[in-house]
Amino acid sequence: MIIPFYKYQGTGNDFVLIDNRKLIFPKDNHHLIEKMCSRKFGIGADGLILLENSDTVDFKMVYFNSDGNLGTMCGNGGRCIVHFANFLNIINNKTNFEAIDGHHKASIVNEMISLKMNDVSKIDLRTDYLYLDTGSPHHVEIVNDLENFKVTEKGSFLRNHLYGLEGSNINFVKQVNDKSFEVRTYERGVEAETLSCGTGVTAVAIAMFELKKTLFNHIQLKTKGGNLSVEFEKNNLIYQNIYLRGPAELIFKGDWEC
Repeated sequence: MIIPFYKYQGTGNDFVLIDNRKLIFPKDNHHLIEKMCSRKFGIGADGLILLENSDTVDFKMVYFNSDGNLGTMCGNGGRCIVHFANFLNIINNKTNFEAIDGHHKASIVNEMISLKMNDVSKIDLRTDYLYLDTGSPHHVEIVNDLENFKVTEKGSFLRNHLYGLEGSNINFVKQVNDKSFEVRTYERGVEAETLSCGTGVTAVAIAMFELKKTLFNHIQLKTKGGNLSVEFEKNNLIYQNIYLRGPAELIFKGDWEC
């Protein structure tokens, strides 16, 4: 079987995208997904995303981590699939699509993709970190000397020992100024540091506002792979109208022979 694929990246977070509207992809074959995402034996990606038909909205997003397992919401992947849907002429510059955590609105303006994330009402504030869910679970911790911080070592330890089998994504943060932060993220499912994480920077923006590290509700996030922005409103202790904005790019396309 020949499987056409498209390689995308959104601020360095890279994905294999597949048009699966005819349901030809064997998504129960976790070994195949893991191999396609492998940087040594496959295409190379942080995750694999299927675009499928939806009965209620424009399309459905099905996301797999690079370990082959079904994943939770992926913000950068969500922006990439919006670009992909536009490329396939499924949508124009606005869309409403379905993901594992519900429906998401998105728009494309001047090559920038704005993705509406779900509301956040629960934030667990601990002594040294915060924990919240922005479609995926996130640990947010401020550190000194982010550039030289051992993200993989510390991130792996926290992901496995603090959060158990289910795990969590781990974000380390440095404040740049009153409305800008640098972020490095260890992603579960990838089990490594990625160049960027969309739900991660969303969690960081909300966490920094919650900690009063910033008084702004439009925050710039710098990752190793590029810059993103997060905008939100806080109403009655609930974070609403959360938008993740940034670029998405089609890198190349090809065929995978099974």
